[in-house]
Amino acid sequence: MTTLLDQLNNLDVLTSSLMGGIAVQLQPIAGDVPVVQVSIEGRDELPIFITCSDMQIICLCYLWNDADVRPERRAELMEALLDLNPSVPLSAFGRVGGRFVLIGALARTASASDIANDVAVLSDNALDALDALSDFLR
Repeated sequence: MTTLLDQLNNLDVLTSSLMGGIAVQLQPIAGDVPVVQVSIEGRDELPIFITCSDMQIICLCYLWNDADVRPERRAELMEALLDLNPSVPLSAFGRVGGRFVLIGALARTASASDIANDVAVLSDNALDALDALSDFLR
């Protein structure tokens, strides 16, 4: 099976092209599980992490921590996330540990071009989510 890094070959160039030429950098993260961090110029606070299993490629963007949520608006935020989930193309809201995330997934055999499209959409969706949900955050 193709390694994750091989599969992501040229992802930076492809993603940059989809996003109007802004700089995109890939950084492998050492560990037992293959993970690549994607940093997009002007969106440094919203890196995207790509990993894989035998069946899928997972793209994940951390949005905010539990501590960032206004306690008195927490229930409203959860309702808003559920309501927004169907209208966020190619992404879904979730939580990993104490962090709220947007997640995208593709088949393990996806091309670098397909993954680049998912990364670009996920990054745009993360910006839109932060804008739409900022009233719920400190």
